Amino acid sequence: MENHSQSNTFVGMRRLIIILLAFTLSCNIAISANPKHEIRAVWYTTLMGLDWPRTQATDHATMEIQKQELRRDLDRLQKDGINLIYLQTRTRGAVIYPSHIEPMDAVFAGKYGKSPGYDPLAFAITECHKRGMECHAWVVTIPYAKIETARRLGGQSLIYTNPSLLFKQNDMYYLDPAREETEQYLSSICQEIAHNYDVDGIHLDYIRYPENTPNNRQQWRRDNITRIVRKLYNTVKNEKPWLRVSCSPVGKYYDVSRYPSRGWNAYGTVFQDAVLWMEEGIMDMISPMMYFKDDHFYPFCADWQEQCHGKLVAPGLGIYFLHPNEKNWDLKDVTRELCYIRSLGMPGAAFFRARFLLDDVKGLENWMRNFYYTTPAIIPPLTEGVYQTNNRSTNSPKRNTRLVLYASKDYPVDTAKPENLVRVFWGDVKWNELTRRLWGMHLAVTELDDFGNESRPRDLTPAPRKIPQNFTIR
Repeated sequence: MENHSQSNTFVGMRRLIIILLAFTLSCNIAISANPKHEIRAVWYTTLMGLDWPRTQATDHATMEIQKQELRRDLDRLQKDGINLIYLQTRTRGAVIYPSHIEPMDAVFAGKYGKSPGYDPLAFAITECHKRGMECHAWVVTIPYAKIETARRLGGQSLIYTNPSLLFKQNDMYYLDPAREETEQYLSSICQEIAHNYDVDGIHLDYIRYPENTPNNRQQWRRDNITRIVRKLYNTVKNEKPWLRVSCSPVGKYYDVSRYPSRGWNAYGTVFQDAVLWMEEGIMDMISPMMYFKDDHFYPFCADWQEQCHGKLVAPGLGIYFLHPNEKNWDLKDVTRELCYIRSLGMPGAAFFRARFLLDDVKGLENWMRNFYYTTPAIIPPLTEGVYQTNNRSTNSPKRNTRLVLYASKDYPVDTAKPENLVRVFWGDVKWNELTRRLWGMHLAVTELDDFGNESRPRDLTPAPRKIPQNFTIR
């Protein structure tokens, strides 16, 4: 048995070395081959103001400072190639918008339930769209609040209104996944966001049992979580069928051949069957939290891709581990992972979290901007499904027109080439911002439908002063 184990270990290590060598050789190809469609997401954290806001809005002046913080960050992220913001919208028992269900998070104005003088979610969506970015409402699901702060949430706190819905573990209250009221409660939050805001998706975080939950009745626990996911998916899609529903499961689904998950995986440890969700069609895309490197990353990354059932898997990378106060990774630990993701043909990646990218830790921002994301990209369209088929001609409210602008010295403009893509626009195009850059170029424009499918291009040579707001491609 010992010799057999040593042999397996040797074979496994040799296989990993071969994978790394092969993919290192192809890394330059991956860097140069910017795809036209790619997810380039970042988690933008509002919990404790980790990414935003960094200033409390106590008067008009500080409110404007708070807004400007977001604008500056989004300007930077746009230049970095980011096209999707996972904006933390529900933190822990609180939200970042005026809600009938939970109070406004205290991070914005210093007290739970107090308005900062504007609607942060509506503001953020508008600012993302101005820059051609999608904004997905990141909803923390099962965690409710720290025990010491739960009562400070005010009269809307479940501690007062429905304490039987909560259970304690360590220093936290959690919603009980076994209770039917939990799926109803979370469903009401997702419906409120989807109905009232022009978000582009709902991103479910911590849709699982907490760590160290007793490891009995495993399938029952998985069924509880799947029931909640199914309810939230159907709630969102019934409200607006084009909204992307995504989640961030634990980074390893289960053990893979030769590489055990070492006791930490989505399926067996926290009872998330994310592969089943994709197979059943109750999850449009996932960003598994693959905050690992080496043989903790590569085999499990390939495993997600092999079991995606046609859905989008954009691995989440733990770029915070680059920081000296964390694990002090080398830059190459992240850049190799990005090259590997692209070499597998995966649809993109997500970064946790924004501040470590904006602080250019270990030069990551510079590398991404100048070597990896050198051309813009469109988020891949939603795969066909029952909600697309049945809702293309419904009375559901439609999104604002999204246009994709292309430019080239050659005529006609080849819209299949990523290097010809200029940017995505919501609504009116302000041509004065582009005149100098596009002077003398041939132009073409396409329109994206609600689900991200692109129309045939329309020639715009010579360039108009602006595109009318109700412009459509014929």
